[in-house]
This record gives sequence, structure tokens and C-alpha cells, in this order.
Amino acid sequence: MSAVLPTQATESPEARLSAPRWLPGGNAQTIWPALMSRRFHGPTPTWTRERWATPDADFIDVDFGGDWTAGSQTPVLVLFHGLEGSSGSHYAQAFAHWARQQGWRIVVPHFRGCSGELNLGPRAYHSGDYEEIGWVLARLRQRAGRRVVAVGVSLGGNALLRWAEEAGEQASQTVHAVASISSPIDLAAGGHAISRGFNRQVYTRMFLRSMKPKALAKLAQHPGLFSRERLLAAADLYEFDNVFTAPLHGFKNTDDYWARGSAKPHLHAIRVPALVLNARNDPFVPASCLPAQHEVGRHVTLWQPAHGGHVGFAAGGFPGHVMRLPQAVMGWMRTHVGD
Repeated sequence: MSAVLPTQATESPEARLSAPRWLPGGNAQTIWPALMSRRFHGPTPTWTRERWATPDADFIDVDFGGDWTAGSQTPVLVLFHGLEGSSGSHYAQAFAHWARQQGWRIVVPHFRGCSGELNLGPRAYHSGDYEEIGWVLARLRQRAGRRVVAVGVSLGGNALLRWAEEAGEQASQTVHAVASISSPIDLAAGGHAISRGFNRQVYTRMFLRSMKPKALAKLAQHPGLFSRERLLAAADLYEFDNVFTAPLHGFKNTDDYWARGSAKPHLHAIRVPALVLNARNDPFVPASCLPAQHEVGRHVTLWQPAHGGHVGFAAGGFPGHVMRLPQAVMGWMRTHVGD
């Protein structure tokens, strides 16, 4: 039997997303849900994959769940994953479970190089990749019909918000609403936080263990693209972005990338309903950098519960589950898309 989350409009996000007592602290609330907590009930969510050619002669892989037969008019959830994520990530499986229960269709577009196969071009993906987000959403809107919402997780959430900011009034022609979850909307604050202390020893090492081999494979594809020696010497994300992410995507350096890619300075430009969810004990996104409601404009709703970690938000008795997160976020979404 699946867990049921109350959806009363009067319930605060703190009540909806409070942490279980047996899982204290932001790091535990980040690591345990990703590795050990239940993500779904019943069979593992399944996907049908399509490969889309991009306008710049590259490709992305897109995973579809639910009933995509001709004429289906059920609502569509587009989920943009986080750094080095995929449709197999714990949060993607939890949202897929929610969609299966509710009869929605779901789509997980993979950022370039994240579907298990290296992309072709001399680029990858980044936190401010709003043009790619816009291209994907426009194509899905044509195919899916009118009722489309988009959720972005961590990096994907920041990129989604950047798209909504750039699109302005036009965003509502593509989606009914957007939501970001645990997104580093201030990239500099997040980048510096992940490069210190425990974060540096655990999370930075984890990400670089995945990102460096992909970057070296990209260098083998395109010799001379960047310095192999500098990449191998990069010990944190700031140095990695200086060598790889920033120059490959048109930025001067890491500081330029983090400044121009951050969603926080432009949240007031959003003209479509937007939920921005950040736990205040997220190890990656310091609470001190989170905006107040008066800084973001009337279209943006801020949820900043005290607990949850980074894309954690576990619930229930040991070992817990992560299905409350999509229930809470999609409960908010439903007030904007209806059924």
C-alpha cells in the first residue's frame, strides 16, 4: 500500500516535508534517501527511450513513461534531472511512481552524455542550459497536448528556472507551471559550499569520479578541446568548471559561468507559476543564499522547510521512502493544471 500525503491547502511545506526523527542532519537526509530509501511500490517503473537529433547535429536520449498512444490527453510531467542524474535516479523513479499511480504521462529528457552514451559534439551540459530546456519543452508541447508541467531537480531545476526567466510571458504557451527542487539557484554559493570540508571529501569526489572520465572521453573525441593536465589536476568543481564546463559552453571562466547561469538574480522575471523548493539544511545550497518572498515576485512560491537535505525529503519509518516529495510537489502542480 502506498503512503498517502495530506494535500490540504492550509498545510505548510514544513509539515509536508518534515524529516523523520531517525534520520537527523542534512548529510544523512541527502545520502540515505538516495541510496537506501524506497522509491516506489510494486514493479520498477519502465521507460520507452527515443533518441532525438538536436539542431546542432548532436543527440539527446529521452525516456517516456505512461500512455503515449495517439490521442492520449492525460497531463504530462517533464522531469529534468540533476548533475550526472538520469531516469534511474531515485527521485526520477519516485516521480515515475507518482505518475503511474495518477495516470499521468512522464518524460525524462537526458542532458547530453547522461543517458549512458557520450554525445557527439564538443559540449556537454551545464546549470544554465536554458536553450536546451526550451527546445525540449517546445517539442514536447507539440506532441503532448496542452497540459504540460515541468519539474527540475538540482542542476536541472536551475536550468528550468533560467528558461522560465528568459521566456517571460511566453513560458505559459508551453507549460502550465514549473518547479525546482534543491536547485543551486546561487551557483557561486553552492559551488563554494560543495568544495569545503565534508562536502569536498564526499560529494565533490563523487561527482568528479563520474565527470572526469566523461570529459576525457570528450577530449578523445575532439583533441585539443582543453588541457588534459589541468583537468586531471582539478580537485573541486570550481577548477573543473574552469577547465571544462565554462569554456566549452561559451563562458569566460567559472566566475562568469556561475554568475550568468544562476537563476536567483532573475526570479522576478518569471511569469508562469513557479515553485522553488530548498531545504534549509541542504549541504549543497546554503540557507543564507536563499531568497525571501519579496525578492522573487508574485509568480514564484518559495518552500524552504528546515529539513530534507539535498533531494532527500525521506519520510516514514526506517528505512523510509522518498515518495512524499513528488506527492507534495505535484499536489502544488495540480492546483495549476487541474485534471
